[in-house]
Amino acid sequence: MIEFENVSKSFWTGKSRKVILDRASFKVTLGNSVGILAKNGTGKTTIINMMAGLEKPDEGVIRRTSRISFPLGFMGGVVAKHTATENARYIARLYSLDPDYVESFCRWLCDIQEYFDQPLGTYSSGMRSRFNFALMLALEFDIYLIDEGMPSTTDVAFNKKAGMILRQRLQNATVIIVSHQAKTLEKFCRSAAVLKNGQLYMFETLQEAKTLYDYEAHD
Repeated sequence: MIEFENVSKSFWTGKSRKVILDRASFKVTLGNSVGILAKNGTGKTTIINMMAGLEKPDEGVIRRTSRISFPLGFMGGVVAKHTATENARYIARLYSLDPDYVESFCRWLCDIQEYFDQPLGTYSSGMRSRFNFALMLALEFDIYLIDEGMPSTTDVAFNKKAGMILRQRLQNATVIIVSHQAKTLEKFCRSAAVLKNGQLYMFETLQEAKTLYDYEAHD
């Protein structure tokens, strides 16, 4: 479960204060995958980072009672001067997993040959994305966090393998995905929410959320 209780978050832009959440309260329970519709620039990535614990609220409480992934595409947990082997084994230890398994899984899924034993700082953006995605899939979480704005890979073979594994993971896991397009959410969620004026409005169905979101877009 992830629960926000009276959570507020804002940023100073240099000219004004941009409000992301204003005393917002909501809950996402296991088994109920949720999509969040929000326009670009309204704080989608910030909310996902707060769910993962990468950013703290200005006020309020965020409760986590499940194994929650880092956001898909997040590279903050790895060190560029270390190899993929070293990073995979280090992250495995942080999560109390078998380093041999995590390393071999990532090595198989990434399929970048000798580059796996070279520093991540020498990787192309696509290779770094492949390693990060593989690392997330190797760890197995209760709740997966996906931000449409995160980097993605264009490698077709990798996408096919990783997509198959992700679909298997999501059969027994929950996903929270933020997007500015309702079509993106259809693949993952039945329930949805709309981020509007610092509040997150939760709906039982994606169609209900789309109705409010489309109304706002044309208002």
